Amino acid sequence: MKRASALFIVAFVLAGLAIYQYVSKDTETTAAAADFKPKAGSVAASFELPGLDEQSYKVGGKQDKLTFVNFWASWCGPCELEAPDLQTLQEKYGKEINLYGVNSTTFDKERAAREFVNEHEFTFPILMDRSGDVTKQYKVSTFPTSFLIDSDGVIRERINGVITIDEWERLIEKYK
Repeated sequence: MKRASALFIVAFVLAGLAIYQYVSKDTETTAAAADFKPKAGSVAASFELPGLDEQSYKVGGKQDKLTFVNFWASWCGPCELEAPDLQTLQEKYGKEINLYGVNSTTFDKERAAREFVNEHEFTFPILMDRSGDVTKQYKVSTFPTSFLIDSDGVIRERINGVITIDEWERLIEKYK
């Protein structure tokens, strides 16, 4: 009986320590994430990711022009609908804006992402977020999610979902 009580107390103390550690770690992560509010008016966090072409791309901070960042996945139906519009925007505004597609690879398969890019004949850089860190940092939980970031590195628009090409053109003209 004493042994069972002692084991119960030890188990209870260990469970308490585990919960304490979990809550402490979560609080630290939440505090760090709270500093970056990825919405209109906040400064965009800079990041660097490899592209499908294996070049490294740095996004965020001061840029020479408007930056359009689109988070997507190959299995996403709305991303499929939006893909032709993104390529049209690249063809129309490619010299005036930086357009990047960020494949949230932790939610996708790289082979499927490459097939998606080839099928849609994207000519803008496709960045691979293999670890998922940038997707988490930008608090992207639905696809597609897009950001327009001005030349000073400030997020001007956060769009969750698909909008018409006319609306994209209006926004690009407004901020470029």
